[in-house]
Amino acid sequence: MTDTPAENAQQASFRSDVTVELVKHSAADSDVLWAARVSTAGEQSLDELRKDPERSKGLINFLMRDRHGSPFEHNSMTFFISAPIFVFREFMRHRVGWSYNEESGRYRELEPVFYVPGESRKLVQEGRPGKYRFVEGTPEQHELTGRVMEDAYRQAYRAYQEMLAAGVAREVARAVLPVGLFSSMYATCNARSLMHFLGLRTQHEQAKVPSFPQREIEMVGERMEAEWAKLMPLTHAAFNANGRVAP
Repeated sequence: MTDTPAENAQQASFRSDVTVELVKHSAADSDVLWAARVSTAGEQSLDELRKDPERSKGLINFLMRDRHGSPFEHNSMTFFISAPIFVFREFMRHRVGWSYNEESGRYRELEPVFYVPGESRKLVQEGRPGKYRFVEGTPEQHELTGRVMEDAYRQAYRAYQEMLAAGVAREVARAVLPVGLFSSMYATCNARSLMHFLGLRTQHEQAKVPSFPQREIEMVGERMEAEWAKLMPLTHAAFNANGRVAP
């Protein structure tokens, strides 16, 4: 016996976190060095592959400081990301140096997993556009937000299931689903494109240029940065030391 649309909606799950997994990479600080040294050493630049990049961290810092950006492109990282759809819509504003493949509601039935802000998520916006801040919500506002979101999600997923059960195509039925639905994708980038993303989508005390990201995409950025920092610690340190501005 299959579940009814109403039963499927009741089985919905709610998350306040995101998933970021580094699934594949070819990225190291030495990649920056051989790419940069080809300018003066030609084929001898390949010697950098056998040397400790720590001895040339000054060169990495110079490249970052003076914004010689192309040596930071000769690497690759692929992440698996699970997050609300509204995060991906912001994510895909980043086009240069990025490749994406996202799960499709045309080809699979979407699971009832939805985003509800956690207790630490600031709910209230104060100030005018371009000069505003977010502050803590009251317990009543958090309760209201969670309750209303969950009710709306269940109703939307019930409508989705009802259409599927009646034979309506997935690509049509998905139109009723909200942007708080979780989706998943692979995102591939290089260090230079990731630094540009982090400069815009994270807040950091060392940033020269302030940024005001939505918290949910910042959560993704923070987890991506933690993985990248382990792969390219000298490049990451130079990024921070030079104001977190992509070269």
